[in-house]
Amino acid sequence: MKLPKVLDLAAAIGLHEDILREAQFKGGVQIDASDVEVLTLPCIQIILAAKRDTAVSIERPSEAFMSAFADLGLDWAQGLQAVPASPALEIAEAPSGTLSSMPNAASEVGAPSASSSDNNPATSLTEESVSMASNLRILTIDDSKTMRDMLMLTLADAGFDVIQAVDGKEGVDLLERENVDVVITDINMPRMDGYEVVRQLRARPEHKTTPILVLTTESEAEKKNIAREAGATGWLVKPFDPERLIATVRKVAC
Repeated sequence: MKLPKVLDLAAAIGLHEDILREAQFKGGVQIDASDVEVLTLPCIQIILAAKRDTAVSIERPSEAFMSAFADLGLDWAQGLQAVPASPALEIAEAPSGTLSSMPNAASEVGAPSASSSDNNPATSLTEESVSMASNLRILTIDDSKTMRDMLMLTLADAGFDVIQAVDGKEGVDLLERENVDVVITDINMPRMDGYEVVRQLRARPEHKTTPILVLTTESEAEKKNIAREAGATGWLVKPFDPERLIATVRKVAC
């Protein structure tokens, strides 16, 4: 399997499917990374998750390929083994838009905007608020191990404490004994879907205002409305942009 020159956010879904397909039919994946010139975090996440789940070998990695991992403090040859001084992903501003932390106002999250923080001081993050946000505890709920790994890598690398649930029921049950600052949930899951997760959490007094972000491949307006009516705080579409996700978590939690 030969990787293209550019592996950006748009390539993430295709890369995931290609690796799974190759692994299913061949029992392992040989990845030729000799032509890679651009490798962004979503694709790095997928490659690392694949190395943990399947037999993956990287052949002739380009300098850009190795540098992309090194910039995150990761050793590409050793999967998720970090080398010293792994840098946290930082962002100075929250996303622009109308994202609300009130439980019945779900909004699709937009890209970060420098001008929005200039005009509205409430949307910018001070050093103190960023420090507080780095101590946040996040619950991620997703039945895909690859997606859980991607979320864990992104959120933990930003300094958040992350706990995981493999489906909606486990997530709801876990919150009976665990305290979290933000919940990130998938929609389509066995046993209990994301809509029901939101409904059940909103029915609990302790989670009336807990920020709940829906992260899903679904993008239809009707399904967004269902999430809004259930009480979701915001909506992000997979594959997620790491900086946007981190900025959104910080915004809704502050």
